[in-house]
This record gives sequence, C-alpha cells and structure tokens, in this order.
Amino acid sequence: MKNSIKLLTISLLIILSVPLYADDDNDEAKRLVESGEILELEVVLQKAREIQTGKILEVELEKKAGKIIYEIELLTPNGTVFELKFDAKTGKHLSTEKED
Repeated sequence: MKNSIKLLTISLLIILSVPLYADDDNDEAKRLVESGEILELEVVLQKAREIQTGKILEVELEKKAGKIIYEIELLTPNGTVFELKFDAKTGKHLSTEKED
C-alpha cells in the first residue's frame, strides 16, 4: 500500500511537472499515455528497478532530439545516486549515469 501511494505521488508529480509543454501539462501527459505515445510511469519504474535497486528520488519526462525520455534519479542503498534514462515510448534503457 505504501509503495502504491509513493508511485501515485510520483505519477502525479510527473504529470504536474512535465517540461514538454507550456500549456496544460496534465492533459498532455495523460493524452500521451492514453494514445500509446508513451508508456505508463509504473512500467518504466519497474524496468529501472530491474537495472538498479534504490529509492526513487525524482522522475522527469523530457523531450530530447525528437524523443520523449523518462529520466529517473535514484539513490542506492550504499548512498550513490544514479540517473537512468529510458525511451518513454518503448521503455528501452538508454543510459545510466552516476551523479556527482
């Protein structure tokens, strides 16, 4: 239950802070998911957890070079912060970078 609430909170934050569009971010993010243009956040978070365990710190949805990208920042149990990037449409893992 606690994880569901966290996931819902993260989902709402991403919908409310999608930097792709200046107008109606909520409606646009919802439309992108419903139209199949991007995967639901929950699907991508599961992929991220399969690659790197840790606590999700931040999720962003950005448009780069014509692609929509999920950027997931997480804190590992040993205190290292990583940023994982995924293609929002396919869920393909694009990169993992250690944050300073």
